[in-house]
Amino acid sequence: MIPRYTLPEMSRIWSERHKLEVWKEVETLVVEAWVEQGVAPAEAAAAVRTAPEVDPDAWKAREEVTNHDVAAFVDELADSVTMGGEWVHYGLTSSDMLDTGQGYILKEAAQLLHRRLADLFVVVRAKAVAHRDTVMIGRTHGIWAEPTTFGLKLATWAFELDRDRTRLEAATASVAVGKISGAVGTYAHTPPAIEAYVCDRLELGVEPASSQITHRDRHAEFLSTVALIGASLERFATEIRHLQRSEVGEVRESFGSGQKGSSAMPHKRNPIASENVTGLARLLRSYASTGFENVALWHERDISHSSAERVALPDACLVLDFALVRMTKLIENLVVDEKRMLQNLETTRGLVFSQAVLLALIEEQGMTRDEAYRIVQRNAMRAWDEGLPLQSLLESDADVKLEAGPLDRCFSTAHFLRNSGVVFDRLDQIDA
Repeated sequence: MIPRYTLPEMSRIWSERHKLEVWKEVETLVVEAWVEQGVAPAEAAAAVRTAPEVDPDAWKAREEVTNHDVAAFVDELADSVTMGGEWVHYGLTSSDMLDTGQGYILKEAAQLLHRRLADLFVVVRAKAVAHRDTVMIGRTHGIWAEPTTFGLKLATWAFELDRDRTRLEAATASVAVGKISGAVGTYAHTPPAIEAYVCDRLELGVEPASSQITHRDRHAEFLSTVALIGASLERFATEIRHLQRSEVGEVRESFGSGQKGSSAMPHKRNPIASENVTGLARLLRSYASTGFENVALWHERDISHSSAERVALPDACLVLDFALVRMTKLIENLVVDEKRMLQNLETTRGLVFSQAVLLALIEEQGMTRDEAYRIVQRNAMRAWDEGLPLQSLLESDADVKLEAGPLDRCFSTAHFLRNSGVVFDRLDQIDA
């Protein structure tokens, strides 16, 4: 991933240096497991444990000779061991180290993503609670619908983020596995005790039947979850973009001192962070597609998945990490124009209260639903076309015989929001 969308913590997790450190840890644990089995001498495990980390440049230079990255790593590590280098990679095949190491790195990356999700959840929930009574127009199909609050809108985001956390936890458990079962996964040269030792110390699950690799449905599930979290962020970003449109103007991204919105038009304040997140979500969906393509491999394994996931797995984690941090800052500093929200509500001339009148005519006057609907619709269309207040039109309609009190209640936002507190009661039950 390009530096523009790369943050330091996730970058370190996916760095080549860290990958080689994890590979060395896997190889070291395997030797220690052989010692525990009474096969390798204890001195060999100690020598591998204290050996220097494999230098990335030396590893790449050796790969120029071997044309095999794992073989080059094993050669470099074995050569650096003061004694017992012959026990490095003993009984293993490449995928034992590769997939176990990758399972560990994916676990680290997922843990960071989970923290980012938790941070965003806290910010969104706090903003929702702060604006639980900030009345605004609810819109469906982009058209005025009924009154809601900005807090209720944000509450739907908070619940979705909590579901994303649950999905990520499940996907992490699925992908954070290792295997030390040898060529074609038969344990012919490494007893299951070696695998159990290594995976236990790395706090990884065990692939129960590996066929030489950990199966890529796991990675597809992880990438799908990452893409789904990205889709959540895109939903939030899209809403912010719509609400920031000049004609709406109900929220806007913060605008820093000295910031420029356009190279040509000095008046511009654009929703650039939201648009950025929208674009990154598209990338995440493409990585999920790659994950699905990687599931079907030939026989016990091939490496058609390898080149694709060397890009897709780190990049997906880096992109989502960046997007989560950006969205967290966006929501934390979001400017909410409560006055404009009320102005826009008043602009509807009471049209958004039409359903309340419909139900009152049924309940108070005993009309059929269709009769009541036609009366309200007739007046609503006049309100649309002639720019007149709906309540005034209804008050002068001979077919409407509602008392002033019941009719006034129909045009009260409190009437529409009287039960909305239950959403915040439910939101309060979720652990941060």
